[in-house]
This record gives sequence, structure tokens and C-alpha cells, in this order.
Amino acid sequence: MAAVLLAACVVVLGAYTRLVHAGLGCPDWPGCYGFVLVPDAPHEIAAAEARYPDAPVQQHLAWPEMVHRYFATSLGALIVLIAVVAFRARGAGTPVKLPMALVALVILQGAFGAWTVTLKLWPQVVTAHLLGGVATLSLLWLLWLRLGRSERTLPGVAGLAVAGLVMVIVQIALGGWTTSNYAALACPDFPTCQGVWWPAMDAARGFDVFQAVGPNYLGGLLDADARIAIHMAHRIGALGVLVIVGSLAFRLRVLAPGLAACLAGVLALQLCLGIANVALSLPLAVATAHNAVGAALLLTLVQVNYRSLRSPTHPEVRR
Repeated sequence: MAAVLLAACVVVLGAYTRLVHAGLGCPDWPGCYGFVLVPDAPHEIAAAEARYPDAPVQQHLAWPEMVHRYFATSLGALIVLIAVVAFRARGAGTPVKLPMALVALVILQGAFGAWTVTLKLWPQVVTAHLLGGVATLSLLWLLWLRLGRSERTLPGVAGLAVAGLVMVIVQIALGGWTTSNYAALACPDFPTCQGVWWPAMDAARGFDVFQAVGPNYLGGLLDADARIAIHMAHRIGALGVLVIVGSLAFRLRVLAPGLAACLAGVLALQLCLGIANVALSLPLAVATAHNAVGAALLLTLVQVNYRSLRSPTHPEVRR
């Protein structure tokens, strides 16, 4: 549970770092201008700017980036510790493959963190880094569920639960693509976009995942029509999530009333935060909360899937 909570902090800090445009607050990795801490003494700042003359020290951007790295490094160490404990307890009913998979995933996340900086916020890498972060959080939550007390299974909703989980993962990917291409405010009105229901869009350009690595993606490089296409795809995805996850919550009202209420509440809050982002022009607190509640929605669906796919005759089988 400590790892789950720490991973949630890492996901939220990552969102905050993106939203305050601090992704390149430190031009190198894993340090900051060659230092373990953000340089603040005059001689440190002078040495930092001599090393990176094209990236003057901006402490208000460097600190969010480094705090995120400190938390992520601590999470990696904790996951390695979990894997060591699990390996030593193998054969006693303790899951081993899942902790080992988490170690591999957190190593890959470290690589994506480095590439985020070295490739200057390339949208493909930023989106993959976000997906890796929520995947780490989800697998830690699944591990906690498997180590916890047995809960009653949820028969008859497995198909809808899987569809809801897949839809939310796709929507998170679309959200990452939206924020990494700075398309969150491409449509400043709601429910219309640019005053019309179906604005001019350039989907081919907006979703060109084979675009060349640019010199610097801070602020985005796409034109308005491409950003509108990305924004509209995220809105359409939200509608799909509403239909599928809303239907799942309705189906769960008898099987698990508490879980159904939780799922419906998180879904409603997430949709309200998404609308508020547009209506209020992306305030930092609302946008950060939108990322946090999106992660909470994903974890709720992981729990629903765990209970709906688990064998009722062998609830404690672990791999």
C-alpha cells in the first residue's frame, strides 16, 4: 500500500510537472545541470549555465522536475524491495511474477524519463511515459488486491468490465497525447468547438506518430486544425467512457452497491473536471485533479476486473 500511495504521488507530480511546463526544467538526466540538487548558490548557477549555455537556470521549473524524479526514484527502490521480499517468500503463496514485472516496468519508466528530456518532450515519449506511470500504479494496486482479503466475485459483468478498462486506458492515452501536443485548449468552448459541433480538423497531422523528432516540443509544434482533431478525439473518447463505464456501474448496483456508487461517483467527477478544464481555461488545480481522478477511475476498474475475472471456486490462486 505504501508503494501504491507513492505511485499515485508520482503520477500526480508528473501531471503537475507537465502542466507547469517544467518537463525541461533540468536539461540533463538524472541530475539537474550536473548536480544532485537544483543549483541555487551563485557559483553553482554559474557552473550550470556554463555547462548548458542554451538552458539558463530557472529554479521555479527545475524544482518540480527534480521533486518528481526524487519521488520516482524512491518508488523504484521500494518496488525492488517488494520484488526481493516476494522472491525470498516464493513457494509460500506469494505472487512473484507480478513484482518481477513491476521491476522491469520501473526500469523502462526510468528510460522513458531520460528520453523525455533528451528528446525534448517528444509527444510519443511523453505519452508512453504517462502510460507507463499509470501501468505501474495499476499493477501495484493489483498486487495489493491479490495480497489482501478475499472479496466476493462479480459474475456476469466480465465482458463489460474489460471493455470499460480498455476504453479508459485508450482515453488516458488520448489525454496524454492531448497534453503532450498542447491541445487541451484547442476547443475553448463546450459542448461545441470553435462555435460549431464539428470543426475543421486535420486528424492525419494530429495523429502522425511517425513525425520526426523536433528540436524542442515545449509549447507544441502542431497547427490549430491538428490540435483540434486531437482535442475532439479526447472528447469522443470521454463519451465512450461515459456510455461503457456508466453501463457497468448500472449493472453493478445489485452485485456490489458500494463499488457501483464509487465507480459512478469517480466517473461523474472526472467528466465534470474535464468540462471545467475547458470552461475555466485549464486552471492548474483542476487540470492536476483531472489526472488524479483519471488514475482513480482506472484503479476502480482494475478492482472490478479483478473481482469479475477471478474464479469463484479458487479465489486465492496467485501467479
